Amino acid sequence: SKREIKMRKLDSTKVRPLKSEQLLHIEDHDFALRPGFGGSPIPVGIDVQVESIDSISEVDMDFTMTLYLRHYWKDERLSFRSNKNKSMTFDGRLIKKIWVPDVFFVHSKRSFIHDTTVENIMLRVYPDGNVLFSLRITVSAMCFMDFSRFPLDTQNCSLELESYAYNEDDLMLYWKHGNKSLSTDEHISLSQFFIEEFSASSGLAFYSSTGWYNRLFINFALRRHIFFFVLQSYFPAMLMVMLSWVSFWIDRRAVPARVSLGITTVLTMSTIMTGVSASMPQVSYIKAVDVYLWISFLFVFLSVIEYAAVNYLTTIEERKQLKKRGKASGMYSIDAVQAMAFDGCFHDTDVDMDLTPFSDPCEENETRTSETNVSNVDTTRLKRKRSLKGNVGRIILQNNHVIDTYSRIIFPSVYIVFNFFYWGLYI
Repeated sequence: SKREIKMRKLDSTKVRPLKSEQLLHIEDHDFALRPGFGGSPIPVGIDVQVESIDSISEVDMDFTMTLYLRHYWKDERLSFRSNKNKSMTFDGRLIKKIWVPDVFFVHSKRSFIHDTTVENIMLRVYPDGNVLFSLRITVSAMCFMDFSRFPLDTQNCSLELESYAYNEDDLMLYWKHGNKSLSTDEHISLSQFFIEEFSASSGLAFYSSTGWYNRLFINFALRRHIFFFVLQSYFPAMLMVMLSWVSFWIDRRAVPARVSLGITTVLTMSTIMTGVSASMPQVSYIKAVDVYLWISFLFVFLSVIEYAAVNYLTTIEERKQLKKRGKASGMYSIDAVQAMAFDGCFHDTDVDMDLTPFSDPCEENETRTSETNVSNVDTTRLKRKRSLKGNVGRIILQNNHVIDTYSRIIFPSVYIVFNFFYWGLYI
């Protein structure tokens, strides 16, 4: 009646459907149900264009990717008449009123649809009912990484897509164009990784409560750039090991110099190892970089132990020489043994005469004993001049312990063999 029509016009809660909704007959169908409900599963094609890989986190074991996700399916309920056979394009407002696939990312931690300046959603409907649904999404997903070869490793990650509600009896998820369904931007690059390949694959996933589901995989392999870690870890470790070998050429009587050099290299190696471990997840297995740093630390530590052995054997040798000369008893023997502990110098009556210019504490002791005899002072000065002119190298070689001589050859040789074996094994 006219009265009912008038009342409908006055009712503000009633919203007239838009012309597009009238054309698509949205109010005539129940879009809570999938297309072809009760029949064969509806095929939904997928293709993906990867815009960028934003970050790779070793600590969190995840990656962040921005991509364009496109769905293709046919819904005859959305078919319409078109004289020119042209499609209609809509934004995100129509998505809430029709049926769309409920695809989600397996093992994702967080994701969002970009909404600047509006939601990045596009819906395109063709006259025969074919639908294209496109989204621009950033997703962070888990990547199960193996760091046993870090930093000489290659990581294989994958982003997995699956329907949340519809199993394989209701929805068949597949790659729209096979292997060509996955495309990437040519300018994708990462600071620490080189992207070796992108590939698309598919499979099935089983859940005990709901059954089998189609699952699609976006696989990509990442090979780590080694140059950064060579500069930050490997090269400093090599330098510290070689620096510890310098002590083999220092006079065994220079206790402060050799001990200070050994302690400094040990502490520096500890700092390098701590810096590498701080940027890595706390895994229960040994990484390749741990093997190299610990072996390098062992070489540095052994160089300190080597001098401890040289110092100990030198003290024993000194005592034996004093006993042979019949000077083991009395004040002279006490001064010779204790002097090494206090001033850091090995006191040998035959050697001190030649090496007095190289050690200030020893020089002071020599000067005190020679103040009572002017002739001894003159003789000492003459020998100093001679040693400075041509006998420096000979004196150093004569006063090095046999352990130092062998260490100069053994330590570098073993370290070179270790480097060849290490880089050959992991590269």
